Amino acid sequence: MKSRDAVDLVLLAAIWGASFLFMRIAAPAFGPLALVEVRMLVGGLFLLPLLALRGGLGGLRRHAGRIVLIGVVNSAVPFVLVTYAMLTLTAAFASVLNATVPMWTALIAAVYLRERVRATQWIGLAVGAAGIVVLVGDRIEFDPSGRLWRETLAIGAALAGMIFYAISAHLARRILADVPPMVTATGSQLTAALLLAPAALATWPAQSPALPAWAAAVVLGVLCTAIGYLLYFRLIGNVGAMRASNVTYLIPLFATLWGTVFLGEPLTPRLVIGGAIVLAGTALALGVAQRLPSLRRA
Repeated sequence: MKSRDAVDLVLLAAIWGASFLFMRIAAPAFGPLALVEVRMLVGGLFLLPLLALRGGLGGLRRHAGRIVLIGVVNSAVPFVLVTYAMLTLTAAFASVLNATVPMWTALIAAVYLRERVRATQWIGLAVGAAGIVVLVGDRIEFDPSGRLWRETLAIGAALAGMIFYAISAHLARRILADVPPMVTATGSQLTAALLLAPAALATWPAQSPALPAWAAAVVLGVLCTAIGYLLYFRLIGNVGAMRASNVTYLIPLFATLWGTVFLGEPLTPRLVIGGAIVLAGTALALGVAQRLPSLRRA
């Protein structure tokens, strides 16, 4: 990984770590569908004039079908799932669940794409799964009338969103290799916003959200979506889907920092232990341990 790619990776982790903070602020006021609509529309409209200045509008027409697909799989569906989860989960907890994305990415590569997987990587997937059990073990309940049912749904929605992110990483690598990142980022947000608009309007809050919620929603659109996805698609193009997904190692650090400092969220021992196991399993699943000797010799 080149130095510029490493800087992009850390910067993206800080930005996407902050997204959990802004979702926690804005989601209760907007609701999941309305907030995601604002987020994607603001992000797409922020990028559109930049794309026009670069003469890239023609790329939206040429690659429309692929851009719509990635907009649905990588933005609309997982954004709604994760935003729903943020109505209940803390930023730190949700960000650790987000760290499972490389695990799902590796599992999809092994099972569906028939990529070679070493024994240590299978062990990593098992370790990561154990970490999830430790993390959520005291928060799961399958009785709809139970005290933890809402939290169970939130955890399930968050994990489903992470699986969509993993699918979209492979999809982007396979179908968007020849599409400029600016075209992908702009088109995917605008098309997803258009498709989601009827549902968002139907669930728009009766009372207008307060200024802090609007500010958080706009920052989500500009910083965490527009700028974040520019960095993400550039990373996929430069280093591939597997390495780009390594950003999730760093996101929990930033999300925990932002949540603790700005929202006063607690940092529990179970969260620390479960998060550490998830990250260790993810490292094994991605073969990081095998790459360390070559890094030390470099």
